[in-house]
Amino acid sequence: MLTLVKNCKDWGKVTAMGRVGVLLLNLGGPDKLEDVGPFLYNLFSDPEIIRLPFRWMQKPLAWFIATRREKTSQENYKYIGGGSPLRRITEEQGAALQAKLEEMGKGANIYVGMRYWHPYTEEAIAQLTQDEIEKLVILPLYPQFSISTSGSSFRLLEQLWQEDAKLQSLEYTVIPSWYKQPAYLQAMAELITEQLNKCANPDQAHIFFSAHGVPKSYVEDAGDPYQQEIEECTKLIMQTLNRPNEYTLAYQSRVGPVEWLQPYTEDALQELGEKGIKDLVVVPISFVSEHIETLQEIDIEYREIAEEAGIENFRRAAAPNTYPVFIQALADLVIESLEKPDLKLAQVTQMKKKVRMYPQERWEWGITTSAEVWNGRIAMLGFIALIIEMLTGRGLLHAIGIL
Repeated sequence: MLTLVKNCKDWGKVTAMGRVGVLLLNLGGPDKLEDVGPFLYNLFSDPEIIRLPFRWMQKPLAWFIATRREKTSQENYKYIGGGSPLRRITEEQGAALQAKLEEMGKGANIYVGMRYWHPYTEEAIAQLTQDEIEKLVILPLYPQFSISTSGSSFRLLEQLWQEDAKLQSLEYTVIPSWYKQPAYLQAMAELITEQLNKCANPDQAHIFFSAHGVPKSYVEDAGDPYQQEIEECTKLIMQTLNRPNEYTLAYQSRVGPVEWLQPYTEDALQELGEKGIKDLVVVPISFVSEHIETLQEIDIEYREIAEEAGIENFRRAAAPNTYPVFIQALADLVIESLEKPDLKLAQVTQMKKKVRMYPQERWEWGITTSAEVWNGRIAMLGFIALIIEMLTGRGLLHAIGIL
C-alpha cells in the first residue's frame, strides 16, 4: 500500500494550505528471499552506488554482481526472518507520523517512496499526483546527507519533475538533512541511556557509534558532506546524552577493493578489545529503522568479532523505528518546513556547493583528453576481464571477496 493514510474528511479545518502530502524516502529492501536478486540488481544499477565511465556498462555489471552475491545475501536474510523489515517499519513510521501531525492540528497524506524496491518512489509520486496533493514535503529518512542515499533519491525526483508538467505545478519543499533536529538527538540519547543503564557500571561502558560507510573518494573528491555530518551528529548526541562515557565512531558495510571511510567497524572493535574494554553499547547512528545492517551485520557479525576480541558485554541501542520522541522529531520537521520558504530539488545541489552529484563530473575519470582516453581503455580491459571471470569463476574479484 503506497498511501498510508486517506484524505482527511475536511482539509479546510486542518490546514489553510490545501491538501498536504509528506513523501518519506528510504532505501527499500527485499520482502522475501525471492526478491533478493532483483533488489541487488536495482541497487547496483544506480550510478551513485557504483560509478562507471560508461552508462552501457552499468546494467551488465549490476546483473553480474547481483547474480554472484544473491545466494550469500539470501543466507544473511535468513538470519533475520527471510526478508527485510524495512518496508513494514517505514510504513509504521508513516502511520505514527500521520497520527502525531493530526494530534498537533495538522493533516497530511503520508507516502512511502523506496529507491530500490517496492513501493518505488515512482509509484509514490504517481499516487500523490492522483490524490491531487497541493503541498508536498519531501523528507528522506536519512538524518545525514550523502550522494549515495538522499542524493540518489533527489536526482530521481528531479528527473521525474522534469518529465511531468503536473508535478512542476506542485508546491513542494525538500528537507536535505536533519541530523541537528533536537527531538531526534533526544531520541538517540534516550535509546543509548536505556542500554547504558543495563550495564553493571553504566558510566564506564564504551559507546560505539557505527555509521554506514561510503567510499573515501565521495568525500575527498566529490565533496560529499556525509562524513562531516556524521561526525557532528555524533558530538551532538554525546552533548545531549551528557554523560562521562568515552566513545568511538567507526564505519561499517564496506565492500570492494577501494578505500572507504575509516576506521572500519571491525578494526575498531578489535582495537577496543585489545585495550581491555569489556562493556560496549553500539549505536547505529545513520539508521532510523532496523534492517539487514543492524539485525544481521551488527547483531551477529560484529557481535562475534567483539566477543572474540574480549568484549564481554555487547549491547546495541535500538534504531529509532516508531519511538515516540523520534516520531515527534519527524512531525516537527514537517511543520517547520511548511512554515519556511520552499527548498527545491535543484537548490539542494546548489546549497551543497561542493557536492558533485550524478551525472558524474570530470574528477572521476581524469581532466586531460589523454587521461580520459586511457581511462576508457582501462575500463574496457576491466570489462573484458570481468566477462572472463564470469565465465571461468576465477579472478581478482573473487579473490577480494566482491563476487
